[in-house]
Amino acid sequence: MDLKGFMKGNAVIQENVKYEASNRFLGADKKPLQWEMKAITSQKAEDLQKQATKNKPIPGQKGKFTAEVDMNLYAAKLAVECTVFPDLNDKDLQDSYSVMGAEELLKIMLLPGEYNDYLTEVQKVNGFNKDINDLVDEAKN
Repeated sequence: MDLKGFMKGNAVIQENVKYEASNRFLGADKKPLQWEMKAITSQKAEDLQKQATKNKPIPGQKGKFTAEVDMNLYAAKLAVECTVFPDLNDKDLQDSYSVMGAEELLKIMLLPGEYNDYLTEVQKVNGFNKDINDLVDEAKN
């Protein structure tokens, strides 16, 4: 067996993906602006999942808790982390929408359907085969 193909230098570099998240944002040429997103590492995705995990009290068991992932929060954090352009952390952009925080900005910039489609595209860029809605449904069950 040859392990050379697994070496970091031999791995195919994942290119950033351009995506038209909305036809409401137009450039100087009056054409829809392209958003740019990147894939992240599994380690970074795990870190984001931990940030979206909350301890919930177990009913009837005083002082006992269970960890529960808020899949909507995780999806928002993942989308923000993967978004290269526009810079969702840009203060002027956030100020123009009167929000603080990249996750809130993304949710207010995009209509619900656009946001859902964007989350789906982020999932694809990161190699997930399931739609984010399927993941949210699974988490609820």
